[in-house]
Amino acid sequence: MNRFIIVIWLAALAINSHAEGYQVNVQSQKNTAMGHTGTALMLGASSVHFNPGALGLMKKNYDITLGGSFVFSNVTFSKQNSTYQTETESPTGTPFYFYGAARLSDRLVAGLGINTPFGNSLAWKEDWDGRYLIQDISLRAIVVQPTLSFKISDKLGFGAGAMIVFGGVDLNKALPLMGPDGEAHVNINGTTTSFGFNAGLYYQASDALSFGLDYRSKVAMEMEGGDADFFVAPGLSAAFPAKNKFDAELPLPANLTLGAGYKVNNKLTLAADLQYVFWDAYQELVFDFQQNTPQLFDSYNPREYKNTMIYRLGAEYLFSDKLIVRAGAYFDETPISDEYLNPETPGMNKVGMSLGASYFLNDKWSVDASFLYITGMERDAGYQPANFYGTYNSRAIIPGIGITYAF
Repeated sequence: MNRFIIVIWLAALAINSHAEGYQVNVQSQKNTAMGHTGTALMLGASSVHFNPGALGLMKKNYDITLGGSFVFSNVTFSKQNSTYQTETESPTGTPFYFYGAARLSDRLVAGLGINTPFGNSLAWKEDWDGRYLIQDISLRAIVVQPTLSFKISDKLGFGAGAMIVFGGVDLNKALPLMGPDGEAHVNINGTTTSFGFNAGLYYQASDALSFGLDYRSKVAMEMEGGDADFFVAPGLSAAFPAKNKFDAELPLPANLTLGAGYKVNNKLTLAADLQYVFWDAYQELVFDFQQNTPQLFDSYNPREYKNTMIYRLGAEYLFSDKLIVRAGAYFDETPISDEYLNPETPGMNKVGMSLGASYFLNDKWSVDASFLYITGMERDAGYQPANFYGTYNSRAIIPGIGITYAF
């Protein structure tokens, strides 16, 4: 029986593949306010992330922007064939960004980005019905990206950067066993450093029309020697070593984005992005424990994620010399099939609506703000390996603030 329990536990222990959620898109207040568009726009140093090819054609010699957002999220769950209902008690997420760009010559621009394009915090009540699948999790990935961009011509720019990713995970879940103070539980935590790259092309077809293409590579987060701490009754300590270690790998998917921008007149600019996310990199999850027992052994778990699209629209309007207002919307597909929908990965198709503004304090400084509302489309499915089915709904409110200094 214990062997079966551990098989189910390991099958459920993805490092919070919150689907659309563990890829965080709030990486600049200006871009967020326009539905996360920006591949074909020159919005300053944030192009380090959205399209480094645009940096080579930036109009300023120096551009620095930084900011952060506050993610207030909620997921509700109604158990199938039951009156049981509950919701998450997740902490406030705080994604942040810093971008800097400096013109080294007429054709060459150097940039640096520090941001959080992946990560998630999710917490259910400790005693909820799905506690054997997940109680809470925090997934972190901070990316440092040094970048160079080259102006090939007055219309064409190319840029590329190395992504240095510092990642970590902290996960808690209950075990259907006796613990030292009641029910047993386990804490999984560890850190890692991995690498990838970002490259982009920007083309200014005319004074009004621009195009952009950006590719961010897959990053394999290989965690070696992570801590797996089991809190069980003394009589079970031989089967579940208190201070175990594990190796595992979680892919951060590659992204390919094609964008177009159109300047309708001197005041209004429109943008559209098509973002293809290579979620098929996540086909299985393998846990390799340092200490194995007849009850605790290495596990192979199929995931079979599928590639998805994100459709984005945005607009920017120069209201006055002091004020720019923005708005946008997007539709984000989930890569998770009905057979693998679980409370640690409550993925569902999502619709996002955004607005924001930049207020210029003078010719160098501006304050940037955005507001994003995300609603998940209700999903009735479950996690087949644990026979855990129900109806999920989600929503998130994300205000953000930032500053820009450019000259």
